[in-house]
Amino acid sequence: MIENQDIRPAQVIGPLGEPLTLEDLPSPDTKRWVVRRKAEVVAAVNGGLLTLDEALERYGLTLEEFASWQRAVDRVGMHGLRVTKIQFYREKYERQLNF
Repeated sequence: MIENQDIRPAQVIGPLGEPLTLEDLPSPDTKRWVVRRKAEVVAAVNGGLLTLDEALERYGLTLEEFASWQRAVDRVGMHGLRVTKIQFYREKYERQLNF
């Protein structure tokens, strides 16, 4: 059975449609998180390139922080990762839920 084996893809599709490998991911000492870098980490975890635990440890993220990135991407795409738009998209999403 292969369920206990650690099988990972060599690459996944990045947020802009390009191949994304471990070497292409942001540096572990990244301090400035721009939209593209956040989206790359989310794509790597979603695609199986990194596990959630590996991403949290590698980038010093909290579970809540990563989960907020993932929710933003799921709801509105990369635009939701812009810090200046968080409140706008949150309100828009909540209005949609009320209808």
